[in-house]
Amino acid sequence: MRHAVMAAAVAALVGAAAPSAFQGRGANFPQQQRPPGDPAIIARGRGLYGVRCTACHGADLRGGDQGGPNLLRSEIVLTDEKGERILPVVRDGRQGAVGAMPPQQLSENDILAIAEYIHSVMAQAGRQGRPPERDTPRQLNALVGDAAAGQRYFERVCSRCHSATGDLRGIAARAADARALQNLWVSGGASGRGGRGGGRGAGDPEESRIRVTVTAPGSAPITGRLIRIDDFVVSLVQDDGVRRTFRREGAAPKVEVNDPLEPHRRLVLELTDADMHDVTAYLAMLK
Repeated sequence: MRHAVMAAAVAALVGAAAPSAFQGRGANFPQQQRPPGDPAIIARGRGLYGVRCTACHGADLRGGDQGGPNLLRSEIVLTDEKGERILPVVRDGRQGAVGAMPPQQLSENDILAIAEYIHSVMAQAGRQGRPPERDTPRQLNALVGDAAAGQRYFERVCSRCHSATGDLRGIAARAADARALQNLWVSGGASGRGGRGGGRGAGDPEESRIRVTVTAPGSAPITGRLIRIDDFVVSLVQDDGVRRTFRREGAAPKVEVNDPLEPHRRLVLELTDADMHDVTAYLAMLK
């Protein structure tokens, strides 16, 4: 019954709003009877959507890997006209039985640009909530930041360990695209934003970069590549290939971990989305 009522409401909106220019052309969403949006605003919204919304809602708006709903079938999107319904959801977040959408720290103009982009996609959508037909895959743009602001952030924070003319020289040429570049610098070369989470396991691709020194009471320190560490054991591989495992009981043995990615893990706790996008825009210039 609810779906029937919704379908009737959408049909009523279409019938009431459709200008004669669209009659007979199969326009079936309210967005297909609204005037085209400003191309510059749509382009800006496309970039913001690609960075902030794709993971949850998908590149084609039909839902992403993190379980966001299909926006092509969303009541909020279907009945929104100029962002008045989309804006509060993006700004304030939403709680639901299936999952929650956290509030997004975006300006009102940014959210309205995203809404305008969503409407531009809806204007090309097929019947039954199908995405627009495309000859080529959608290209997402992560370069939505201010390169000058990114350079200032880099010089203030990142230059403690890195140099734009040293280890990061030509970093943009080593990344497949802007999104890969963003993941590369934020994670310090690991996969995903901020590297791995949780404990350190034997299958961890970063394990060769982490060194550990274990000093048992009355024994000489033993140093090697960290394999595993938790509250009960610590395992390492010495430089000669010998694997050693030590039982942990409180503070014994003494364990000192040297993780070159630890600064990046701390960075994630303080890095804002604006800073991330700004630095990405700056690093994209280092080709």
